[in-house]
Amino acid sequence: FLSSIAVLSFGARLLPHLPNFTPIGALALFAGAYLARKHWWGLLLPLFIMFVSDLFIGFYDVKLMAVVYGSFLLYAFIGRVLPKQNSLLVFGGALGGAVFFYLATNFAVWMFSPWYVKSVEGLMLSYTLALPFFRATLFGDLFFTGVFFGAFEFAKAYLFKTRPRLVMQN
Repeated sequence: FLSSIAVLSFGARLLPHLPNFTPIGALALFAGAYLARKHWWGLLLPLFIMFVSDLFIGFYDVKLMAVVYGSFLLYAFIGRVLPKQNSLLVFGGALGGAVFFYLATNFAVWMFSPWYVKSVEGLMLSYTLALPFFRATLFGDLFFTGVFFGAFEFAKAYLFKTRPRLVMQN
């Protein structure tokens, strides 16, 4: 199941899509919740998907990339500590990850790029101009979190359920 989500997330970054409407945040949250509790590399799966897809898309400023990758690592840590059976907290984790991603990445754009004046006004302009991207990130994270966690819990409950066997006694 996780490999299907990883392939979907990789493909979604390569195919045309609305800017920032991708499943990477939800993948990180999911990998943290279901994989990172047993295997530390579950925290790194979303970063691996990002790196491989960036090989095709192209890399950009190393400082900005570090903030983007670090933000997705935080999603995985959030997923790792979430009680995954509580859908309200899972969606809260997606919301928290999206807000942190927005704040951190746009602060980094303001700090490391020449596009904004290095003042409070410049920072506020950076955040203001990024609102459409934040909206897409938020909707993408909430949508794909619902799909990934919902599909997995459905599959666990109905497809992977072990059925009692009839044992015949002599």
